[in-house]
Amino acid sequence: MKADLIIPTFRPDESFCLLLQKLREQTFVIQRMILLNTEKGLWEEALKKYPIKQALLDMGIPYTLIHVKKREFDHGGTRMLGARESDAEILIFMTQDAVFADRYTLERLLAEFDDETVAAAYARQLPKKDCDPIERFTRKFNYPPVGRKKGKADIGELGIKTFFCSDVCAAYRRDVFLEQGGFASPLIFGEDILFAAGAVNQGYQVAYAAKAKVYHSHNDGMKQQFRRNFDIAVSQAQHPEVFGQVSVESEGMKLVRQTARHLFRIKKPWLIVSLFFRCAGKYAGFLLGKRYAKLGRNLILACTGNPNYWRNIWSEE
Repeated sequence: MKADLIIPTFRPDESFCLLLQKLREQTFVIQRMILLNTEKGLWEEALKKYPIKQALLDMGIPYTLIHVKKREFDHGGTRMLGARESDAEILIFMTQDAVFADRYTLERLLAEFDDETVAAAYARQLPKKDCDPIERFTRKFNYPPVGRKKGKADIGELGIKTFFCSDVCAAYRRDVFLEQGGFASPLIFGEDILFAAGAVNQGYQVAYAAKAKVYHSHNDGMKQQFRRNFDIAVSQAQHPEVFGQVSVESEGMKLVRQTARHLFRIKKPWLIVSLFFRCAGKYAGFLLGKRYAKLGRNLILACTGNPNYWRNIWSEE
């Protein structure tokens, strides 16, 4: 089985260098790496600050570097550039700040495709060392230690989680990927979940490969949570054919309740205040994002984490 690794980059740093180092140690050897870099000038600046060039040489794997303009970056469309460059059976997507947890991540991820009904598989995300207790619990909630395959029959039990998939580290069967039209574009957020939903509704399965592990986490504050959830809600509002059939809010409330209980259990109840503000940011962003069509352009730009998406959309009107 041949596989290509596709990674969008933007101001790559030491985490990206570590990813390349760990890639060299993987038991499964990829055919090629395709880098989709935003802004050539920023890539050249990164080469001066970090040993990226040496890491690429040490990796010993062919790679293709494609530069895109910042104003042209699109969550779905940019990744599709990489997909079109590949002729491999499996397309693996990662983000530049994810790091393999061991030598077997790719081997275990791709093992899921022994089942021909699996269209996509995604890895378990473990918290990094600097991860705070709230985000650490969120990782555990979203990425439990036991894997499973999810199909149409699981929608009643799992709801929105049936469609959950993450391009932090995910692989796709290329023929099914192209058959389904790949990633939607233009798209503000959630290309992975939208594809997974379409595949599930066509009778395929999405595999959560819990034994395939990467380190990936962020300690986002209220502002970042607000903007992220605004963009998530916009994506959901724009695709009612997917998100109209499942409950989204109930899963969020379940996370809040379990996180609060966890903070009391670990004897850090004062973190409830931080949890409250983060949840307030998430909920406010989500509510506004769901109603983006009623907002003025200036307010949308103040809320979004992806202003270029809107400028591109509006320029085509």
